[in-house]
Amino acid sequence: MNPVLLTGWFSFFDGEVTAGDELALRRVQETLDKARVPYDTVWSRGFRPEALHLEDVDPGAYRVLVFVCGPLYGPQIEDLHRRFGHCLRVAVGTSVVDPRAPAATGFHHVLARCGAGGPPAVDLGASATVTGRPPVAGVILTHGQHEYGARRRHAEVADALGRWLAGKDAAYLPLDTRLARDDFRSFATPEQLVAVFARLDVVVTDRLHGMVLALQAGTPALAVDPVHGGAKVTAQARACRWPAVLPAEGAVPAELDRWWTWCLTEGRTYAEDCRRRFTTEPDTRLTDELLAVLSAAGW
Repeated sequence: MNPVLLTGWFSFFDGEVTAGDELALRRVQETLDKARVPYDTVWSRGFRPEALHLEDVDPGAYRVLVFVCGPLYGPQIEDLHRRFGHCLRVAVGTSVVDPRAPAATGFHHVLARCGAGGPPAVDLGASATVTGRPPVAGVILTHGQHEYGARRRHAEVADALGRWLAGKDAAYLPLDTRLARDDFRSFATPEQLVAVFARLDVVVTDRLHGMVLALQAGTPALAVDPVHGGAKVTAQARACRWPAVLPAEGAVPAELDRWWTWCLTEGRTYAEDCRRRFTTEPDTRLTDELLAVLSAAGW
């Protein structure tokens, strides 16, 4: 067993694991690795069920407990002081809410980022190693469209996509094409939605406009038609000359993986071609027909 145990709010079952917590922990781990100091890390069972957990640890096996990041308050930290009372206890990169609180005073050393009376220190997470940047994907799904009746496969498609997406290393943005002017969480104009699309690497959607507006922004769309036998999503993909569309029954991991890879590589050129074509060579058939109808009506 290693002499140092690394803990934090990420170690408590009812605590929370934030990106900042994990990066701060990573910075400490990198520092200890470079200094060749052996350690173990404990994680919340709810976040990493396969890892080492606090309830499984023998406190007597450690000489030092290090608490990384987050605020120093609450009964969880106080319990650490009781369980690891024989250890040298160090808090690093933490915020001191109340210097007199037992959670704070229980540490032998508090190397705080703020609140301890000295000048603030840059958060540990700022200098942690971040390896690569996964693709950023917008996800737009619909659970409506009841007009398709028995042909609806929306629930099955959403479930299949959800399970598949959970296994991909990507940053996801759940989005909606519906507009609202009284809620900042919704887009108020189409331009706002398209502005987000333009900054994404890929859009995963079972909505017609999720696909079309992604292509208008020059962003590849991996589309699944949620209607058995194909409906408007399939038809629109054909009209747009966009190949990355699957039928509801074809939304299986192997096919989704294939089109995901395509969208993130050569599909980017195809999407940019769509954007250019929509702008410089717009399909005027429907608007021409509208004008013909109005003209025939005497307008």
